[in-house]
Amino acid sequence: MIRDGYLARWLGREFEAAPGADGDIRLYASEPTDGFEELRPGRYRRVVPSFEVEDLRYVRTIGTWRGERFVVVGEHDSWLRVEYSGGRAPVAERLGLEQMERGVWQAWAPRDEVEDLHEEYS
Repeated sequence: MIRDGYLARWLGREFEAAPGADGDIRLYASEPTDGFEELRPGRYRRVVPSFEVEDLRYVRTIGTWRGERFVVVGEHDSWLRVEYSGGRAPVAERLGLEQMERGVWQAWAPRDEVEDLHEEYS
């Protein structure tokens, strides 16, 4: 599974999360969970005060493609959406990446070509 976003530990369980400007944390679950409201099928949310959250961190999936480091920002079937994190335009151009905006270069890469997939936390 490719993850890119906040994770929170609440009551000993890990949830996808989104910190709010109001100081509360929005927790998300993919199955019915006590105290969570259904937003749509397969998506449930509960808002909790930040002091109730045991841990909050950001997780990103990282890998190497064509010898360069990338952040994986999406997936579809056997393809990964990768974003170049090297910061060098000539390298991005050599790799044939699509420039999304200034300094942001992405491509679809076959999953089996992306090596050393792992998660990093901050």
